[in-house]
Amino acid sequence: MLEELRITGLGVIDDTTLRLSGGMNVITGETGAGKTMVVTGLGLLFGGRADAGRVRADPGRAVVEGRLRLQGTLGDAVRTRITDAGGEIDDDGSLLLSRTVTAEGRSRAHVGGRSMPVSTLSELGEQVLAVHGQSDQLRLLRPSEQRSALDRFAGPGHEKLLDSYREAFTRWRKVVDDLADRRRNARQRSQEADLLKLGLDEITRVDPQPNEDEDLRAEVQRLEHAEGLRVAAAIAAQALAGGVEASDEAPDATTLLGTARRTLEGQAGVDAKLGDLALRIEEAATLVGDVSSELSAYLSELDADPARLEAIYERRAALRALTRKYADDIDGVIAWAENAKSRLGELDSSDELLEELDRERQRLAATVGELAGRLTAARREAATRFSEAVSVELAGLAMPHARVEVAVLTHAPSKDEPAVSVDGVELGAGPDGADEVELRLLAHPGAPSLPLQKGASGGELSRVMLAIEVVFAGAGGPPTLVFDEVDSGVGGTAAVEIGRRLARLARTHQVLVVTHLPQVAAFADRHLVVAKDTGGAITTSGVRIVEETERARELSRMLAGLPDSDLGIAHAEELLAVAGREKRG
Repeated sequence: MLEELRITGLGVIDDTTLRLSGGMNVITGETGAGKTMVVTGLGLLFGGRADAGRVRADPGRAVVEGRLRLQGTLGDAVRTRITDAGGEIDDDGSLLLSRTVTAEGRSRAHVGGRSMPVSTLSELGEQVLAVHGQSDQLRLLRPSEQRSALDRFAGPGHEKLLDSYREAFTRWRKVVDDLADRRRNARQRSQEADLLKLGLDEITRVDPQPNEDEDLRAEVQRLEHAEGLRVAAAIAAQALAGGVEASDEAPDATTLLGTARRTLEGQAGVDAKLGDLALRIEEAATLVGDVSSELSAYLSELDADPARLEAIYERRAALRALTRKYADDIDGVIAWAENAKSRLGELDSSDELLEELDRERQRLAATVGELAGRLTAARREAATRFSEAVSVELAGLAMPHARVEVAVLTHAPSKDEPAVSVDGVELGAGPDGADEVELRLLAHPGAPSLPLQKGASGGELSRVMLAIEVVFAGAGGPPTLVFDEVDSGVGGTAAVEIGRRLARLARTHQVLVVTHLPQVAAFADRHLVVAKDTGGAITTSGVRIVEETERARELSRMLAGLPDSDLGIAHAEELLAVAGREKRG
């Protein structure tokens, strides 16, 4: 449940806080007062697209903050997701969310006190919040959305079946496309394969080893400068440990270090610090001895072999021939060869492989067809239940003779898509099955069954949308539902029924309603009013909770535009009394 929403610097709203309750929260206000900004703020808080044009010039950034109360199984899942991402849940079990948008369009999100991607807010919003407005009604007119709505209604088992179908469909289309490409481009594939084979044969004959070019370059340097290296190593060895060319009078480094150590040790009893220095000299002597041994080994291994040098020259020439053609260095040449081998497998257009792929295509096509048939049957069963449930709700929304039908239609394959056999019939299949779903409205007995976009007026579409949402709510869904003027174009008895239905939803969900209808607002558990302040140099809006007499005055304003009219207030009080009795009943 969303307990609190604070909005600053967004549209006409300078700084305001909405304290929300469980049940039905209604937001009303004059046209242009900023009701839409409340819904816009909610959208931003839960990962919606940021519009820099709505940010107030002063202070140059919009901030939306919210406090979310985590409850039940969904709360546990959200808590785990956020803590795994590094966020923290408050001691009282609530979660703080924040979204900042600057006038330059930069956006930042914080969840549980930690900076996170905006996508985390979007993921959270999908779980805890569903927003329905006139744009959502337009979305519901699209066939793909109607199919998605039916799939959600059908339940978790159906969604698992749909996931299995999509996985099989993806594998099938991959094989179909691969097979078609190999057949269509057999000549080009064969030519490319021949070129790759020539390159692989040349590289295989040379057989380059990893980093071989660098290793050979280092060895050439040693062989070309063998005499200079030998002289340097010999002089160093002589200086450290003496040698055949050293005079008897010239002490070596080891002898000098030994003398220094013994001298210091002789005075260590007088000053312990000299003893410590003697130990360090002993360590230095050991190190000098090791270096001396390694220099001797180096001299014994150093060899100015002309034959070896000539062989290296030839080997480097062969390697350079490869690097001129295939890569900048030998490791790149080896990588080219590995990629070429992999590519050769992809280019294979042999009859044996084509036959194997065709068998795989047929096997997967059978699987896709079988799953598509099960999807169609499941959708038709769900369509019957969905139609009956929505039609019952429409009867309670002052459309007693209207009926919603859900048509699940299949279609023949087009020339651009492969067909699958579903129950012996060749059908076109897509990522969501072989069906098209269409919501149709029978406005009254004897009326033709027409698609929603043709058969429903604005007011009827609003009620159909609400009826669908009531049905969805009964099947689960997010715990917080937001309705942004879905009662547009409705009045009279239908308006009262919409209020009653929203109040019923509020028994199991937190409901936020932006409305201009007093008949709907009267059913609220908490009534918030957005009001403009034009007293300063810049028009701003704020939100306040209204109760009792003040609430009756707001309903009177909505009824007749006269908040202080005695007749209007009396009518408003009557509405509140009727709504109260309905909610208690």
